[in-house]
Amino acid sequence: MSTEDSNVAISENKLPLVTYILYIAGVVLPILSLAGVIVAYVSRGEAPDWQKTHYTYLIRTFWIGLLFGFVSTVLLFVGIGVLLLIATAIWYLVRTIKGVLTYNKGQPVANPETWLV
Repeated sequence: MSTEDSNVAISENKLPLVTYILYIAGVVLPILSLAGVIVAYVSRGEAPDWQKTHYTYLIRTFWIGLLFGFVSTVLLFVGIGVLLLIATAIWYLVRTIKGVLTYNKGQPVANPETWLV
């Protein structure tokens, strides 16, 4: 290990996991999800191919979740928005946890561009 490697706070191999953790914490503090998507965009370019699938999955999770959250918020005025916000939060957490489990197995995400889980 070189001196330069010992100065790195988080290894690049762990950045997808850190991003998943930011997403999960983002359910309570949404700014952390924003930090996570920034990490995903910055890190995706030089990552190994199997990790690129995780970054793509994370980026899509953020944007699709934001879209669902926005639509749900607009529909709060109709009365159905609360149910949709709950469904969006569940979808977001399930998708993120599924990604963590896949990452921990050292496997790529099978279909990172899906809208579903």
